[in-house]
Amino acid sequence: MADRAALEELVRLQGEHVRGLKQQKASAEQIEEEVTKLLKLKAQLGHDEGKQKFVLKTPKGTRDYSPRQMAVREKVFDVIIRCFKRHGAEVIDTPVFELKETLTGKYGEDSKLIYDLKDQGGELLSLRYDLTVPFARYLAMNKLTNIKRYHIAKVYRRDNPAMTRGRYREFYQCDFDIAGQFDPMIPDAECLKIMCEILSSLQIGNFLVKVNDRRILDGMFAVCGVPDSKFRTICSSVDKLDKVSWEEVKNEMVGEKGLAPEVADRIGDYVQQHGGVSLVEQLLQDPKLSQNKQALEGLGDLKLLFEYLTLFGVDDKISFDLSLARGLDYYTGVIYEAVLLQMPTQAGEEPLGVGSVAAGGRYDGLVGMFDPKGRKVPCVGLSIGVERIFSIVEQRLEALEEKVRTTETQVLVASAQKKLLEERLKLVSELWDAGIKAELLYKKNPKLLNQLQYCEEAGIPLVAIIGEQELKDGVIKLRSVTSREEVDVRREDLVEEIRRRTNQPLPIC
Repeated sequence: MADRAALEELVRLQGEHVRGLKQQKASAEQIEEEVTKLLKLKAQLGHDEGKQKFVLKTPKGTRDYSPRQMAVREKVFDVIIRCFKRHGAEVIDTPVFELKETLTGKYGEDSKLIYDLKDQGGELLSLRYDLTVPFARYLAMNKLTNIKRYHIAKVYRRDNPAMTRGRYREFYQCDFDIAGQFDPMIPDAECLKIMCEILSSLQIGNFLVKVNDRRILDGMFAVCGVPDSKFRTICSSVDKLDKVSWEEVKNEMVGEKGLAPEVADRIGDYVQQHGGVSLVEQLLQDPKLSQNKQALEGLGDLKLLFEYLTLFGVDDKISFDLSLARGLDYYTGVIYEAVLLQMPTQAGEEPLGVGSVAAGGRYDGLVGMFDPKGRKVPCVGLSIGVERIFSIVEQRLEALEEKVRTTETQVLVASAQKKLLEERLKLVSELWDAGIKAELLYKKNPKLLNQLQYCEEAGIPLVAIIGEQELKDGVIKLRSVTSREEVDVRREDLVEEIRRRTNQPLPIC
């Protein structure tokens, strides 16, 4: 045993040495050599006669979901899907992995976060990073030029997870997109309306939707003197302004990215501005920006967008914010991001953004990247950050100690005396066949008190009680769990009475 303990310690130390080399990004040859030593030590160790030891855990950046958590998720999904359907969207699905070349070059600096899979059957594959690029591939492949779709599915990012803030390596996205050639800003305004409807319905707190336009950003960079080759990298620096100060962003642009300090200062004069349609009108008169064709087009479209948002009644939730950049390379026009607001503790302070919960924008060139003839299909869409929303809702329910029902059972079939299992089975089957959500306890002779306690714990509202006298009289005793009121219902009327009490619609046949 002493020799085995010493060998286990050597395996542990060698394992730590290998992990250290990987963190230090040592050469592949050195790591391989040390891994070989580790495997030899493990081979000497062999298998213990007892149980094999291993750590029971989910992979980093992933999690399991309990029935309570899944109940919360389903309610959130239901709100989102009902909104998407209300706006006329169809649903599609795409594979969880794509050809690697499909995803390559579409995400700018974030491309390093794509999960690559090994060569499988002669194809280089990658797990999907989002639902937008697969959607563009789907449009090009099927030669579609017009669709309004939603897609809810998991995506994968080789990111550093921050799970307490809803940041994972495997997570759901809920996307809504409108593809097709339409008059300017009408679909864009509807996407923003949908975003506001969903966030209001979920009641997760006050929020603000920041809006900008990639053309305004590019025009601003041009008039400020940013070289064309630095547009995207400076864009990613500007996008950090919601998390860090202007001074830190400026230092990054000048110190790390080689931008001239006076150019950075000119950018700072613009990107620290935010407001409503009045800011759009002010910039339309800006002596430099108004001379740039791209910026002028973007500002004109934003002015029209605000008109439509006023008609939709959501303009008070929208802010034109010149610091919003959105890192993804495929955006071509309007971009937007919804943030939750932490209300000020003192009068006069501005609300503080505490995290993005939805985002999107216009990407008119993405489909053309897949089309053999380069045919463009204009697209605009949004994505709801459901993982962050789940975290917020879960925390709120825990703080309120609110009970969450994890099943939808409407009625428990119970018995008041022994030897009535067959009658319970017959009745529960009748209810299932009629579309009623029903349960029974898996015991031959359960005590009535235990059956009633089960209902209280599970939140089941009704109990259908069978007794010898009820069987003779052709009735079922229907009991309300909360009020404890009991009524005799004729067996043939039971289904209708349960539906009436639980407001369940008739089943569609």
